[in-house]
Amino acid sequence: MKLRVGTFNLFQFCSPPFSFYTKKEKFTPEEWNEKIAWCKNQLNLMNCDIVGFQEVFSNDELKNLCLEVGFKYFEVVDFAKVDKKNEKVYISTTVAIASKFPIINIEKIDTKNFKFARIPIKAIISLPNEKNITVYITHLKSNRENEFEYIFTKNDTLEDKLKKVEVALKDNYSLSLKQRINEAKILFYDIKSNKTPTILMCDLNDKEFSITIDALTNKRFYNRNLKKDDYLLFDAYYLHKPKIYNPHPEFKGIKRTPTSYFAGKGNILDYIFVSKELQKISSYEVFDKHLQKNHNGSLKQSDHAQVVCEIEI
Repeated sequence: MKLRVGTFNLFQFCSPPFSFYTKKEKFTPEEWNEKIAWCKNQLNLMNCDIVGFQEVFSNDELKNLCLEVGFKYFEVVDFAKVDKKNEKVYISTTVAIASKFPIINIEKIDTKNFKFARIPIKAIISLPNEKNITVYITHLKSNRENEFEYIFTKNDTLEDKLKKVEVALKDNYSLSLKQRINEAKILFYDIKSNKTPTILMCDLNDKEFSITIDALTNKRFYNRNLKKDDYLLFDAYYLHKPKIYNPHPEFKGIKRTPTSYFAGKGNILDYIFVSKELQKISSYEVFDKHLQKNHNGSLKQSDHAQVVCEIEI
């Protein structure tokens, strides 16, 4: 069978009269209706069997929206926190999962007393072909304002990355990066213990080739005696062969589509990772039409692109 999965950062999914972070930050009823309509349309375009959501404040409203577009199963593992001084103001977000197939169990991730910025979801889903898969939905820690970011390329080795971030992590110069790496470590060890094929969908809040991705996917991050990279999870993007129609003689390959923009620069922050049993990726799509018009996105839409891949199982 073919399974379509997607990740969708909703960008402040907070129903009125509630506010997000400050009292004045909230939708009017008209704006909220516009956002709901756009999200429904986007979900229909994505045409997924399973979707992971980030930046969720209003769980019930999202559950109802998902039900209306065909998702019978919906789960969260946390609720957005409210300001102690004003219960109409949310101060934290959650993640959610919607599925057209039965979610037969939500399993607790052993965090070993470590606290995630946002509690991830680990769902066991029963597919029509009588196979079970494990699906994680995560939203890792975002960078603090003015915090230094390490930018790596495909030419940087694991050793290069570790050397560059060593001092910053040791001396707590990059607390958000340290948090993200620790979140990735917990997820790595939990995924390693799985006995079923695994999908992880996330807003990683870190760029392509980042050390966070190594912590999440690369066994050599934990065992330096390994002579070459050995992966627990694979970025679905690189398992898909894009179709190229009438390439120009000087064509140098397809550039990966950004999923988010900051100061006019595109970044890949949203990912779908799969375990070795799920490496047959028949399509990989980035729904970014709304960002082509406005790189900053709109609160009535999203400031992230949605990522969808189709897996042959």
